[in-house]
Amino acid sequence: MRYSGFKVFTEGLFGNKGWTPAWRDPAPKAAYDAIIIGGGGHGLSTAYYLAKNHGLRNIAVLEKGYLGSGNIGRNTTIVRANYFLPGNSEFYSHSMKLWEGLEGELNYNVMHSQRGLINLFHSDGQRDAFARRGNMMINQGDDAILLDREGVRDLLPYLDFENTRFPIYGGLLHPRGGTARHDAVAWGYARGADQLGVDLIQNCEVTGIDVENGKVVGVQTTRGAIKSAKVGIVVAGRSSQVAAMAGMRLPIESHILQAFVTEGLKPVIDHVISFGMGHFYISQSDKGGLVFGGDLDFYASYASRGNLPMVEHVMEAGMTLVPMIGRAKVLRSWGGIMDMTPDGSPIIDKTAVDGLFIDCGWNYGGFKAVPASGWCMAHLMATGQSHDVARRFRLDRFRAGQILDEEGTGSQHNLH
Repeated sequence: MRYSGFKVFTEGLFGNKGWTPAWRDPAPKAAYDAIIIGGGGHGLSTAYYLAKNHGLRNIAVLEKGYLGSGNIGRNTTIVRANYFLPGNSEFYSHSMKLWEGLEGELNYNVMHSQRGLINLFHSDGQRDAFARRGNMMINQGDDAILLDREGVRDLLPYLDFENTRFPIYGGLLHPRGGTARHDAVAWGYARGADQLGVDLIQNCEVTGIDVENGKVVGVQTTRGAIKSAKVGIVVAGRSSQVAAMAGMRLPIESHILQAFVTEGLKPVIDHVISFGMGHFYISQSDKGGLVFGGDLDFYASYASRGNLPMVEHVMEAGMTLVPMIGRAKVLRSWGGIMDMTPDGSPIIDKTAVDGLFIDCGWNYGGFKAVPASGWCMAHLMATGQSHDVARRFRLDRFRAGQILDEEGTGSQHNLH
């Protein structure tokens, strides 16, 4: 079924009885040409591009819960291409281009809204750093506009410009940045992959990875053994646990990142705003809720919940930047399990086990990377070679010293 405004109109006239399921619910087969472990945004996009770009059809996505039940369904929905370092810059630029054509390609409304993202700066040093970043973005082919204090005030008059501790000097505007509907992205890729013949198998937890003579031959699951000579691990915060099934130890720590949503309000915040002195970021959803977050909970954990000190820290930063939000009621909060690398940049690479591939270490950047991550992981699994825009995301870069420390904060996972 192709979705369209006309289809919505006609279904409304006839009681909405003509809608069909968005994807099948197949039983797992005994063998596949490729298996993707993880039914989140990255896993589903990998399966979609394996089928679409490389012609594979006998593919399975194995998800221990329901599709989109992980971080793709619990994040702050920001889409941007404002990275600085070579390696990251071209990758996220490629991802942004894919985002801009995604709804037409998938025939699915992912509610991609290029409302603009503004990174505020609060000192002369930060201004210089953001000027450099903006120049790098422009050189990469993306957009960046350096705003002075009055330029920010014209766009964001509700900020606290009189704050003497964290004065607003200006901001870097990334007009093509914005937001998208997180779970709709998972649903769109799931529907697209299913239409290309991919089996999306839910409630199917992988309990083991079978390796013989240095080669992967399949996986063990709660629904039986499944054979395959190509297996991709795309499980975000669970990457270390799943890789351990194949005898691997990854340079990953898992930390919790909390986010918050207020009650629905009338439209007031038109952009995505990032506070340069408190790692606080905020936007307004289509339902009117203010969506915001801040730093990681700094201890490693697999619990999808956070601690109260970090809640207090985020609220303090929000009140410092936008005092008016103090009157809004917080409806809910949640925690996503972040797979943090030592340099804050991701890994898309082959492993030492022949036929076993890894896509992990997305830190804060996972949602915005969904299209390019799937594109590059699919290219790697199909051809055995890294895609040009992901060639620096090597697993062995930490041993070789070829790190991508985007924030310049060193090798401590929780600082990225």
